This record gives sequence, structure tokens and C-alpha cells, in this order.
Amino acid sequence: MLSDSIIIEGFRRGDEWFFRHYFYEYCRTAYHIFDKRYELSKKENLDFMSLAHQYAIYLMEHDWKPLEDRSPNVSLRTWMINGFRYIVLDALKWYKREYGTLTFEDYLKSFDTSQDLRLNFNKLILDICDAAKLDRISRTILVMLLVEGYKSKDIAAKIGITPSAVSQRFQTLKNKYIIPYFKEYFDMDFDTQEVMEEEVMEKRDYCDVLPTFPASISHDESTSALDVIHHIDYQRKKYIPMEKKRTTPEFIHTLAPGEIFVFGSNLRGMHGGGAAYAAYRKFGAIMGQGVGLQGQSYAIPTMQGGVETIKPYVDEFIEFAKEHPELTFLVTRIGCGIAGFSDSEISPLFAKAHEVENIILPEGW
Repeated sequence: MLSDSIIIEGFRRGDEWFFRHYFYEYCRTAYHIFDKRYELSKKENLDFMSLAHQYAIYLMEHDWKPLEDRSPNVSLRTWMINGFRYIVLDALKWYKREYGTLTFEDYLKSFDTSQDLRLNFNKLILDICDAAKLDRISRTILVMLLVEGYKSKDIAAKIGITPSAVSQRFQTLKNKYIIPYFKEYFDMDFDTQEVMEEEVMEKRDYCDVLPTFPASISHDESTSALDVIHHIDYQRKKYIPMEKKRTTPEFIHTLAPGEIFVFGSNLRGMHGGGAAYAAYRKFGAIMGQGVGLQGQSYAIPTMQGGVETIKPYVDEFIEFAKEHPELTFLVTRIGCGIAGFSDSEISPLFAKAHEVENIILPEGW
């Protein structure tokens, strides 16, 4: 049984045997898990080899160091499977942009089941059932599908209706109760600049020379890797060096002392998903606080109405930044996700921020 450190060194040397017996085997396990969750094999360009090569490219560009940064009590196999998840989520973002079919169910499945938030989510579903005063059948469908994870056919057998009737009832309940609740209290968007773990691709200058695989890997696999890069070419725009003026990175996984993560929130401070959850999990955002500085984060409410309702909070933020020149504020694309606004609607609210040196705005704002 080889140690994890020896396996990583095998990856770093580009040894074909290590790639075949460990890298691709670990990735296959991960793909099988996430294929069940997201139906990857049914989506264009989200096949196993494409995602595995994308993962390999990222790790090689970072000299495989993300695999060495794991906690001592976490195996390499578990760590790589977890890292593969972020490659999958990033690919789903691309898929949504290209095909526009990322669903609410995809969002629900992305909840981190290893965190307490999943327990909170389960409780929220039960609270929604209580508040809506659902009948027994409707409540059973929601609880079994969203909390307990049963399939439609299992639910149909339990309550004595057809699977198609279960699906139709769920769609009605979802659109009438579940989605409106999450739109009001949670940031559900996949396109916001969310904080990712260290395994996720960081913003960097794009290099004209495409990453290549070690010579020991077959030509077909290398070709497939180039195909992946072609299909995710939208990332070039993120990597092309911009003007000298600093902009907010696409992905933020750490903050320097004095840096503040500025995210879109809701007035109730339900930091349950996307950038808001990341702010809560990593940068000190406080559940129940929907406005202002909290830890190394700053909340600007965006879910309470039109653009005119956001402007006072943006103005307040700009004044706050002026009063605290010792801090640097990294503003994400607030309001441009599930809140439903466009960059052209939100960015003018930050016109005065261009004059404030310690406010960093997203690219294009």
C-alpha cells in the first residue's frame, strides 16, 4: 500500500502508472458520486474524461500542492473527491451559461451535507410545511423528496398515487412555496463570486501556452484536454490581464488582514447559499444580520425590492469605506444573481466608489 505522499510524487513526475491507478480511479469514484447527484453524463461536455482532465490541468498548474495542503486526518482519496466537487460546480456554472438549464434541484443538491447548514435546511423545509398548512400528502412529498431523499416511485408507493402525480404535485409545491421562500431569504445564485476552498481555480493571468499533460499520458487524453479548454474558453476573459486598476477576483478563498468581502444579502440575514453562505462560513458573517460590517465581511441587502431600495445601502457602504481607509473592500457582483438585476443596473450605484481608493469593484463596473 503506497503512502499518499508517494502517490502525489508520482503525479508530480507525470508517471503513467500513478495516473492510471490512482488519479483516474479517484476521479472515477468522484464522477460516479456527482453523476448521480447532477446527471453529468446526460449533459453536453460534462463527461468523465473532460472533467478529470480539467482537474488535472488545475493541479499541474499548481504543482499538485493543493493535494499536500489537506488536513492530516483526511485521506488523499477523500480530499481529491472533495476537490473534484468544485471542478463539477465550476463546470455546471459554464453549462448554465451555455445551455441555461441549471435547475433549482441542482441548487438544493449543492448544499454542503457535511455542514450544520444541511440540518438547518431540513428544518426550513419542515417550517415551510407548517407555515403553509400543507395537507398530509403534500407534506409527505416535500419531506420525502427534499429531506429524506426518496425517489418519486418510492413516495408514490407509500401514499398510493402514481409517480407522475408525485412529480406534478412537487412542481406545484416547489413553485408556490419553496422557490419563493429561497428567493426571499437565500442567495441561490451560481454566478456570484462565491468563496471557494483552496482546491478551486483562482483568478490568474492567462497564459497563451495551453497547459499540457506529461508525455507519458496518451495522445488521445491530451487531445481531450485541449477539447476541454476549447469548451471552457469563456474562462479566457477572466484570465486576460486587465487594466492596472485592481478588480475583485472571480474567486476569493482567503483574505489578507484588513480586506473585507462585500456580498449581497437579504434583510433578515439568512446567509444560506452562494456568496452569503461563504461569507458566513469563512469571513465572519452573522446569521440574522443583513446589513453592514460583520467579521471580515460587509453585507449589502439586495432582495427587498427594486434598484432604488438597494441604493441607500450602497451609499451607506461607500461612506463607511471612506471612514475606514485602513480597510480594503472587495465588492462582489451583488444583486446580479437571484435578486435578478443586471450589471448595468447595479454598477451605476457604485459610481462614487470609483473615487474611493480602498473600494475594489468587479471587472467591468
